[in-house]
Amino acid sequence: MRRMWRLQVIGFIALLGPRPALAASVDPPPNEPADVRLDGATVELRYQGALIFAARVKNPEAVRVARPGLVRRGDAVDQAVVWSARGSDPIEIEGTVTASGQSFPCESDRPLRGVPVVRHSSGLSRSLLNQAVYDRQWDWVLSVDDQPHTRVRVTPGADTPASRTFAFEARGDEIVLRFRPRFYQKHRGLERFEPWTYTVWPKPIVGWCSWFAFLDKVTEGDVKKTADVLSEVLLPYGYEYLQIDDGYQRGTGRPELWLNANAKFPAGLPALASYIKQKGLKPGLWTNATFSETEFAQEHTDWFVRDAAGEVARGNWIEHPVDASVPAALEALVRPIYRSLREMGWDYFKLDALRHLRYEGYNTFRDHFARKGVAPGDAFRQYVASVRQEIGGDRFLLACWGARPELVGLVDGCRLGTDGFSYAGLAQFNSFNNVVWRNDPDHVELSEAEAWRSTLVTSLTGSMLLLTDQPEKYRSPLVEAAKRTSPVLVTVPGQLYDVDPSRSSELWRVDGEFSGRDPKPFDASLTTPVHLYALEINRPFESWTVLGRTGGDVDQIRFEDLGLDPAKEYEVFDFWPRRALGHHKGSFAPGPLPTAFHSQAFVIRERLDRPQVLATGRHVTGGGVDLQDVRWKAGVLSGRSQVIGGDPYDLFLTEPAGWTLHGIDCQGGTPLAVEHRDGVAKTGCRSATSREVAWSARFTSGERPPR
Repeated sequence: MRRMWRLQVIGFIALLGPRPALAASVDPPPNEPADVRLDGATVELRYQGALIFAARVKNPEAVRVARPGLVRRGDAVDQAVVWSARGSDPIEIEGTVTASGQSFPCESDRPLRGVPVVRHSSGLSRSLLNQAVYDRQWDWVLSVDDQPHTRVRVTPGADTPASRTFAFEARGDEIVLRFRPRFYQKHRGLERFEPWTYTVWPKPIVGWCSWFAFLDKVTEGDVKKTADVLSEVLLPYGYEYLQIDDGYQRGTGRPELWLNANAKFPAGLPALASYIKQKGLKPGLWTNATFSETEFAQEHTDWFVRDAAGEVARGNWIEHPVDASVPAALEALVRPIYRSLREMGWDYFKLDALRHLRYEGYNTFRDHFARKGVAPGDAFRQYVASVRQEIGGDRFLLACWGARPELVGLVDGCRLGTDGFSYAGLAQFNSFNNVVWRNDPDHVELSEAEAWRSTLVTSLTGSMLLLTDQPEKYRSPLVEAAKRTSPVLVTVPGQLYDVDPSRSSELWRVDGEFSGRDPKPFDASLTTPVHLYALEINRPFESWTVLGRTGGDVDQIRFEDLGLDPAKEYEVFDFWPRRALGHHKGSFAPGPLPTAFHSQAFVIRERLDRPQVLATGRHVTGGGVDLQDVRWKAGVLSGRSQVIGGDPYDLFLTEPAGWTLHGIDCQGGTPLAVEHRDGVAKTGCRSATSREVAWSARFTSGERPPR
């Protein structure tokens, strides 16, 4: 068991207006320890003047000593309260944690046991692995140390937009309660992380990018054809963004080269944005920070970085870096691009060559900034801040490429690695996703080898999902992988550490890099030893887990390693082949990875002694995006579901001993036939239009007739 807590924010001020905010609207939290009050069997922690933790020792006679502790490691504050047992009887503590509406339960530190599993949650997690509550609004974490004889449970309680409470229970012969303020900023080393000034992008980012489909040969006709197909085939499934990549511009330099498209786009950018919107899609555009017009740069030397001889500097990939510490340079060369593109109707911006601006442009010529008394990292932020200010907080801004810790708080997403999809970054920066920014593993090609695996992992982690195929592919059978993984649920990480720490642990090196040519030790790699990705889904009517597997030599998967109760039985459904694996206790055997999918997706629900939903066929989450409600009463299993027009909505329902599905009624749709196999009934509804359908599955009790 792990612990139970309660959290409620006192004095929380909601951040209103455009997001992300560009300046703090509230006072920052102090980088100081909490005020601790130990009074016999009770303990209280106050931070920012608010009570964040109140608890009591249920058996104070078992306590030998209770003592506070504090250590500072540089700027990082680490505060603890330690209870030690008098004898063999364990100490039992129960209490309440109080935090903001952005708080969630999680693991704060790498556990001492178990297998590596990347965990995310849609809805507040109830995992038995949780031993902490993280308050993103104020960047503090309250946790209990993971020790062999300590058991903790955290259970979500009251939930409002401004506050959350969590019930807390801890049991052990030594209990270490730990409070760490400014956690991501000071303990994780993200100097620019100030979450009280901005919120993360609140909706899924799912769509299409032109790069691998057409490279820089992309034409207006290619874009329109793709918009037609996306609108018809994939928009109903949540693919709403269409992003044009490199190939539309006349060059890289003055604003007019970006705003007046080349001859391959004769109608121009405003007309193309309008066409995309008419198809029900959101238009997106690639830009970059390169400036290649040498003669212009030499005529305006004050607007550019200069070398030791006072000449306009030149760097690989970036050419002549614009000096963002000069407001006039930004006003003439950067702001007009994004101001005009926003006015044209573009909703999504991919800002490329940022690593080259930082490394070859600003780091390499740091003497230029030293002469001006400006830090290269500050100038770098000023460049991107000018873009953000022009597009506003309601347009999505993606930083590209490589991890960009200097831009935390300015960008909505970050492409973690080099060109081409790599889910490795989703294990190497899992703790960043939807806390710091939205992770972008780059676009997905629906190839035989990658279609199912790539879309699966992206969807289960709540990351950005952009396809990049020529539109004909979306009329082939491989489009099924794309349909069953979109939309992507907006998640929070289950861990405040990165399951594969090999990359994020090196982020401190960004200030000393001078070339962006190849991936760096802190950029997401192409491979990772992590093969398990779990998404916990918590709804008012039910909770379940979906486990994605991408490889590894695994004979058994233990429920305990997924944060589930090993004493309970669970139904397991293999989603890709639509196959029930029966009910299991303790663990289940996943079997080999099927060559048809190169991955596995298991929907895991606690077994009930009456009929229940095993999975739905709409989405790889087994109901996470479509189920609105499920109820059982007097032999009828009923629910409400969001269905896609023309797409058969399959329901997989258990038939435990003594129960048989007799039929299904669909309000708003047509019933599908009932099929029985191995204790599972397959049925469902079909609707001609996308809508909510209410269904009622009627079961009869008694002996099942022979089949």
